[in-house]
Amino acid sequence: MGSCRIQATCALPCTRATTPQTPGRRISGSWHFVGILNKTSGQMEVYDAELFNMQPLFSDESVESESTLENQTKSFREKMDSCIEAFGTTKQKRALNSRRMNKVGSESLNRAVAKAAENIIDTKGVTALVSDAIHDDLQDDSLYLPPCHADATKPEDVYKFEDLLSPAEYDALQSPSEAFRNVTSEEILKMAEENSHCSFVIEALKSLPSNEERRDRQARCIWFLDTLIKFRAQKVIKRKSALGPGVPHVINTKLLKHFTCLTYNNGSLRNLISDSMKAKITAYVIILALHINSFQVDLTMLQRDLKLSEKRMMEIAKAMRLKISKKRVSLAADREEDHKLGTLSIPLPPAQTLDRQSKRRKIT
Repeated sequence: MGSCRIQATCALPCTRATTPQTPGRRISGSWHFVGILNKTSGQMEVYDAELFNMQPLFSDESVESESTLENQTKSFREKMDSCIEAFGTTKQKRALNSRRMNKVGSESLNRAVAKAAENIIDTKGVTALVSDAIHDDLQDDSLYLPPCHADATKPEDVYKFEDLLSPAEYDALQSPSEAFRNVTSEEILKMAEENSHCSFVIEALKSLPSNEERRDRQARCIWFLDTLIKFRAQKVIKRKSALGPGVPHVINTKLLKHFTCLTYNNGSLRNLISDSMKAKITAYVIILALHINSFQVDLTMLQRDLKLSEKRMMEIAKAMRLKISKKRVSLAADREEDHKLGTLSIPLPPAQTLDRQSKRRKIT
């Protein structure tokens, strides 16, 4: 082509009315050409072209058989991944790579955990690990109990009042407990008829002392005990104010901080009252009741107010080192029934743990 330069080539299918010079190149009534553009002259030279359908050539049949065998051993998920890898969209390939990376990370974590467990077992031995597990199991009971001063010489010092309520919290109870402090016999009767408060609270209000200072202290304790029982009846706290606007801020903060677990659900944080937190609230209620009732409390009445089983109530009371006794209580219509009493006295009985065997059996 001399000094001509080729700029582009193209295939131009078109129809001729004349007789073709090379009839072997005619396909389905069309002729195919390749045009070469001369950049200098701006003219295109046209040449005849022919289309070919090419097929792959396998030099060895074993390649096909190996590929077939490999596909037979793959799972459906692996076959789908292969298809996505070869023909999938960009989004599908990105998701596939992400899933594979997560799988690798999970496998690495499992191997690391297994290796760490093997090292611990090799270092401490199985017997020592079992002993540690039993020891930790026995310590679980004390997690929800307030501090117990076992060396105390007086019942009021075993579970100190200051461990239940700080001075600031005690001061905050003055305003909300005013209704209890000034309650009348008619109001107490109305509470019982409307069932607006639990049995222990109503009985405690009936026995409020006449001394102003002692009456004020009792009213604050009864109000806080009543608040704990109402708080325990909930499952999830969905708002910042646990029991409404009538609860002082410092008390509301105490309830959320000490008697709930912070959990993450559906993109938001919430306060959950778990079973262990319910046990902790029960322990605090018992101790408040002991301080209110001269360190002897009707456990059966509290158990019903808290909607607990008798067995569970006895487990917690014994873990708190209370002495358990029975008392015959008169009911309406000349009926009587046995109630369990819990007494905090010195010296303290040996600490008892919960029935872990039944819990293990339930889990398994």
